[in-house]
Amino acid sequence: MRFIIRKLNVVRAVASATYKEWAAYRTHSMVSILVGPAAFLVQASIWRAVYSSGSSAGGLTLRQMIAYYGVSTLIYYLIMDFADWNLQMLIRTGKYLTFALRPVHHRFFALSQKIGHRVLGFIFEFLPVLLIFIFLFKVDLRPASWAWMAASVILSFLMQFYINYSIGLAGFWLVRTDGLRSVIYLLTSVCSGSLFPLLLLPKTLQLIVFFLPFQFTVYVPSMVFTGIYSLGGVSLGMRGIVGLQALYVLLFFGLSEALFRLGMRRFTAVGA
Repeated sequence: MRFIIRKLNVVRAVASATYKEWAAYRTHSMVSILVGPAAFLVQASIWRAVYSSGSSAGGLTLRQMIAYYGVSTLIYYLIMDFADWNLQMLIRTGKYLTFALRPVHHRFFALSQKIGHRVLGFIFEFLPVLLIFIFLFKVDLRPASWAWMAASVILSFLMQFYINYSIGLAGFWLVRTDGLRSVIYLLTSVCSGSLFPLLLLPKTLQLIVFFLPFQFTVYVPSMVFTGIYSLGGVSLGMRGIVGLQALYVLLFFGLSEALFRLGMRRFTAVGA
């Protein structure tokens, strides 16, 4: 019990400090209040035109398609992450040494930072855009199951963090990770479902994407919202897909730990 209390105290302290630090730049977050809804309006207009001709897309109704884009936009505000950039910078400059000597694992510290950063995002990005979607755009944002939706979003939050943290750990082997991060960003944009529902991909690509981790960041929680999950010919109930999401989170936690242990054998703190 004392161990858990100490961990919670660390989370509270780091998250609070991060919140206060980034609150000084909260106007940057407020830009999203315009960008998110503007992008949503473009997508909504396109799909209303598509459905007006009687077409269907991926088995989703127009209401589900509009809700998907609204939910995926809101999910991004909750899970947005910068762990990869921050970690590779610390390794490259040698400043990671100060964290290596601390009693708190840097991954736990970085996760606590993300919590504080996203609490700020929740207040200054998520809530205003949520209100715009509900009261101005009249988007129905009631999930099929509040419990499964909450569980999936939390797992999505962790999945995004562990993917990015694993990318940042590549800094132990690469002088700069910009190229790798750009490639992963491209894959994430296409394969996460943030640009479009993955059901719109050809069946073969859907099957490939099904086994990649990226769908668990945006697509899965967005489909859990609708109460229907299908990809690559695989249909799962909410318990099945959220359970699979949890399994991938554990796998990437293990991957990040393995990369960390291997990387620390190479770390020389050059530049510190």
